[in-house]
Amino acid sequence: MRSAKIVFVTSDLFIGGGAEGMLVRMVTAKPPLADEITVVSLLPGESHVERLHAAGITVVQLDFGGPVGIAAGLRRLVKLVAAARPQIVQGWMYHGDLAALIAVLFSGRRKSTRLIWGIRCSNMDLRSYGIGLRLAVRVCAALSRLPDVVTANSAAGLKTHLHLGYRPRRVEVVANGIDVDRFKPDLAARAAVRAELGIAESEFLVAHVARVDPMKDHQTLAAALRELPQVKTLLIGAGTETLPHIPNALALGRRDDVERLLAAADIIVSSSAFGEGFSNALAEGMACGLPAVATDVGDARVILGDSGIVVPARNAAALAGAIRMLAQEPAPARAARGARARTHIVENFSMPRVLAQFADLYQSLAMTHPPSDSAGGP
Repeated sequence: MRSAKIVFVTSDLFIGGGAEGMLVRMVTAKPPLADEITVVSLLPGESHVERLHAAGITVVQLDFGGPVGIAAGLRRLVKLVAAARPQIVQGWMYHGDLAALIAVLFSGRRKSTRLIWGIRCSNMDLRSYGIGLRLAVRVCAALSRLPDVVTANSAAGLKTHLHLGYRPRRVEVVANGIDVDRFKPDLAARAAVRAELGIAESEFLVAHVARVDPMKDHQTLAAALRELPQVKTLLIGAGTETLPHIPNALALGRRDDVERLLAAADIIVSSSAFGEGFSNALAEGMACGLPAVATDVGDARVILGDSGIVVPARNAAALAGAIRMLAQEPAPARAARGARARTHIVENFSMPRVLAQFADLYQSLAMTHPPSDSAGGP
């Protein structure tokens, strides 16, 4: 049995964000999680809307860009939830969680609509961001007993938020899901991409997939690469084209063909300093058969299993040493690592497995609290 209606409330739908990408994969998957799915984004702009519309998903874009927009957006969201009468309202990221809570409380649906929050990060360094985010985290912690369930995409993320003061009634850790049919080894793509970029088959190639953001720590990556002049690197992600030039790196900016680019690489690297919960970039690279080097942030150890190398965050020497180790490893041993990496992702983090976990969660809420057409007060 699946839910009839689910409303997802997300902070945004910006292309390039891991949390946003996971949400889109969830709601466009087949079979669908619900008979009717609505996705509400608190911010407009360049986004996944076209893909969602193509999958038959109703998308509502609000404009929380200022006090007037927030007030108008909340009124619209409350009316939407009251009219739609969903069985589930699922928040996604801090601001999405808070807006989802307000919508359920003031729609008169609290007794019949179940509310879920979604934590999508771990130990964020909030000093690197604006006061709005810091305030949102504090308010979420204070109100965290109100949702029926708080979900996290990593055990590290859950632990961090409990330390921040979250006190949920019920928690569930559901990792991100990876499209292992899209992200897979592809020898033809490997040859084609290397030819396009002027990279010889004999050259060792690192892939780093991350938007430019303090948490991704491109600065430490750049320092590591300066110690490895013989290693070439693809910098893939929004804003990478604006980074200071690194002689042995190609900054490609945001790309829609990440799976092709990964197929051309020999390893995947994550240099994040903080904040990662479940890194899509790592798991997608591993699904392409790439051994991984990752900083010890979020659930990196869980994602890598026994196929890669974990190093301390903000340590350029350790990062360079791990990349050098894999570059010098005999090709058969590195290929075996890559095969283990893909198997680990397929067996533990494939999209169908994760969708089944969310479906079970939604069904358990419906069975515990049968939906009702009667409105409940806040």
